[in-house]
Amino acid sequence: MALRGKQQRFVDEYLVDRNATQAAIRAGYSAKTANEIGAQNLAKLSIKEAIAIGEAEIAERTKITQDMVIKELAKIGFSNMLDYITITNGGDPVTDFSALTRDQAAAISEITVEEYTEGRGDDARNVKRTKFKLSEKRSALVDIGKHIGMFKEHVVHSNDPENPLTNAKSASKKISALAKLHKANKEKKDA
Repeated sequence: MALRGKQQRFVDEYLVDRNATQAAIRAGYSAKTANEIGAQNLAKLSIKEAIAIGEAEIAERTKITQDMVIKELAKIGFSNMLDYITITNGGDPVTDFSALTRDQAAAISEITVEEYTEGRGDDARNVKRTKFKLSEKRSALVDIGKHIGMFKEHVVHSNDPENPLTNAKSASKKISALAKLHKANKEKKDA
């Protein structure tokens, strides 16, 4: 079944950043109800199917596979400083990129090279200082762990309009009805 209007726009927007609330707002739903609408839309089978089709189309168009993403995350997650430095006999680290592989280079997020002269006159010497940072490992490892099922996230989105725990209007109506019932029972007892 083809989606129409706001639901199709919701799917298109959801595929941009996978944020249901923001997708609902960009699709034209009210900002006040976007969180609830986003969760409701994600629970609908037709929307789930449209999202899956959209994801498959993106993967096909970009030629990006799950394996490629996992391998790239693994380069970051399992990177090691000792792949980039050598340790002198005196215990000092020396940057050594001479044997750097493409996979090792993928884990580097920043390289800064400073060249300056230290000392004066005959004591002057040229110094080259290289600093580098590896990409943040923890998030890459967490992403890999989630992908292979190591970390289970159990989030229940229930937007049942009759459930007072998820719907303020429903809760208010139920409280009002209970108050009226309580008042009626009290009046019966007093009569």
